[in-house]
Amino acid sequence: MAAGQKQDYYELLGVAKNATEEDLKKAYRKKAVQYHPDKNPGNKEAEEMFKKVSEAYEALKDPDKRAAYDRYGHAAFQQGGGPRGGGGFGGAGGGFHDPFDIFREVFGQQGGGGGGGMFDQFFGGDGNGGGAGRGSDLRYDLEITLEEAAHGVEKEISFRKLGACGHCHGSGAEPGSKKTTCPTCRGAGQVTTSRGFFHVRQACPTCHGSGQKFEKTCAKCHGEGRVNETAKVKVKIPAGVDTGNKLRSVGNGEAGAQGGEAGDLYIVVHVKDHEIFERQGDDLHCEIPIKFTLAALGGTIHVPTMAGKASLKIPAGTQSGTTFRLKGRGMPHLRGGSHGDQLIRVQVEVPTSLSSEQKKILEEFGRVSGDTDEPMSKGFFEKAKKFF
Repeated sequence: MAAGQKQDYYELLGVAKNATEEDLKKAYRKKAVQYHPDKNPGNKEAEEMFKKVSEAYEALKDPDKRAAYDRYGHAAFQQGGGPRGGGGFGGAGGGFHDPFDIFREVFGQQGGGGGGGMFDQFFGGDGNGGGAGRGSDLRYDLEITLEEAAHGVEKEISFRKLGACGHCHGSGAEPGSKKTTCPTCRGAGQVTTSRGFFHVRQACPTCHGSGQKFEKTCAKCHGEGRVNETAKVKVKIPAGVDTGNKLRSVGNGEAGAQGGEAGDLYIVVHVKDHEIFERQGDDLHCEIPIKFTLAALGGTIHVPTMAGKASLKIPAGTQSGTTFRLKGRGMPHLRGGSHGDQLIRVQVEVPTSLSSEQKKILEEFGRVSGDTDEPMSKGFFEKAKKFF
């Protein structure tokens, strides 16, 4: 690429010219995360790339701008260039302003929220951009047994979080203290900071975005409105949950700064492996050994289920590996109404040691049955003829 020549927008985003709107958005999301200044502090090259990919996405996400670019290239956005005239990126009436506006749009942030929010959550921040307002959501991984998943259970969980300060009731002010307009942001709740090329709006560090300042901050929480505490929450786990299911406990996340709305608590369920049953969706699978005499003669056995023991009829002549189905004896559907099945695979046990009397009886059985060294199954014998 010649010096001073702008790089192709499609190449910058790493997509083909026939890329869909969703393809463009995914590509920009990946590039924006890679080059975002917060992830590359002090890196001017990354800062410049963030600017370029944002410019490319701004042009290609708009169908009219994209059509002009496909036809005229970068000339479509130069001052007075292309069929549109007036105003390209950064021109009078131009289309490109702050790359962070595009970033917020793609990552689901609201305008004016500063550089935090979704991006902070994506990289492990507090989700508030440092400002007042809603507290962070929290995650709790809860391990339960298969029996608890089958019948439902109530659990009390304990965890550390930022809770509302009891002394100031979450306001951040010493009781009786009066409010005044914040001298830093003059009541706006936001300040603008410069990061080289970028100008970023952030929550005011003095008032935490409230626009007001108390004459005297709370002696316990130092104006934050929240303190570290151990919280206990009772959680009802519904019958039928499986590993990966999430339960939401509204308002049991972290308290918001200075009286802001509390976040939510998300409980992620993990079901322990069971010593007998293997779960596949709502069905339960298990393997049960049976005596070879039972397999030959048939009979009835008792098998374990999640609802207690059940009777299973074994037909005479049952072969090892045969699977039986108990309808409705599996896991309950999470949304209620029905259950999965229980599938039982039987394994015929062959005795490893025999008494002399048992040997005589079996030898007589073999003689009467006409046993030879050949397989009993005629179908198998026919298939195996070619090997002899």
